Amino acid sequence: MKFNLRSLSRNLALAALALLAQRATAETFRVAAYNVETYLDQPTETRHVKTAESKAKVQESILALKPDILSVEEMGSVSALTELRNSLKAGGLDYPYWEHVTGADTNIHVAILSKFPITARRSHTNENFLLSGKRFKVSRGFGEVDIQINTNYTLTVLAAHLKSKRAVAEADEKELRFQEAKLLREKIDARFAENPNANLVVLGDFNDSKDSPSTKVVIGRGKNKLIDTRPAERNGDNAPNENPAYEPRNITWTHHFGKEDTYSRIDFILISPGLAKEWVTNETYVGTIPNWGVGSDHRPILATFEAENK
Repeated sequence: MKFNLRSLSRNLALAALALLAQRATAETFRVAAYNVETYLDQPTETRHVKTAESKAKVQESILALKPDILSVEEMGSVSALTELRNSLKAGGLDYPYWEHVTGADTNIHVAILSKFPITARRSHTNENFLLSGKRFKVSRGFGEVDIQINTNYTLTVLAAHLKSKRAVAEADEKELRFQEAKLLREKIDARFAENPNANLVVLGDFNDSKDSPSTKVVIGRGKNKLIDTRPAERNGDNAPNENPAYEPRNITWTHHFGKEDTYSRIDFILISPGLAKEWVTNETYVGTIPNWGVGSDHRPILATFEAENK
């Protein structure tokens, strides 16, 4: 039997090109987190209605990113969420599937918006913990849903807004945030116990830096340690840090604290080792639009993934 080496080489080359083309056109989806700073349509005892100008800028920020799945923090009532969804739909971004989470805080909430069907809901609205002999509730609860991206790909989304740094008389704010973070980590570990290869994203406003005890406990350790996607501005920065132990010196801040005029990274998109295999790193970034601060004291962050288990 004779082999036509030229024909074989040509066929192999065509097959390789076809595989590359398939990978280049692989279906992707985009996940974002955004603290929309008191998105209220009705006043409460302690918070004002968000202005029309501020709402419009929030909508502009979201429309600029066009996420397929969006976690929002500091959302008001269901009617406020409906108002946001309708405004985004008018701008060409439709979220027919959503989850609004009600916790102990009756003013602001966590919500999840999705273009894809939500197939399971496990949000946690009554989590509590004991601290110094007192019982405390997780203020905003945790949003947890399964989303069917396509026939063969499911994503679990865990959204959180941990205790702020605002001092309270009842307990130390760092301790309260740490206890909330421990409960959030329990939910993460429960997903891994059910499926060690779960496609899991944990995102939201953690109200502290990556090196803080509360954020560290959410990230975890060992084989189930979450990966920090670390979205940064797309401004051309691509040089590594001179010290290989440190992250690159690109611009990653997500929050401006007006009282101290400081900028920090307290919003995160963390992913499971399984989901990290599908992570599109060069399509992961911080949203930047002119006058972003009219909408919120936070900037939105976004990460992109391929919708195919690797």
